[in-house]
Amino acid sequence: MVTNWNQLPDDLLIALSRAALRRAVSALASQAELLADEMECGSLADRGGADALRLFAAVVRANDAEELVPAGHA
Repeated sequence: MVTNWNQLPDDLLIALSRAALRRAVSALASQAELLADEMECGSLADRGGADALRLFAAVVRANDAEELVPAGHA
């Protein structure tokens, strides 16, 4: 059993890193949408934030596939 991140093969490191980034992107977009919903429901003061948060979520999701392409060498 491998007990150190640095002992993992490069292809596995890249796969794990990509999976972590995808989860982070998904979490950010989901949280932005939930916050926008709270603003629309009146739970939080809204100063145009709901639309901005939805735009942020859409941009994050749209760039997800393009930005997670590895650059350089792992």
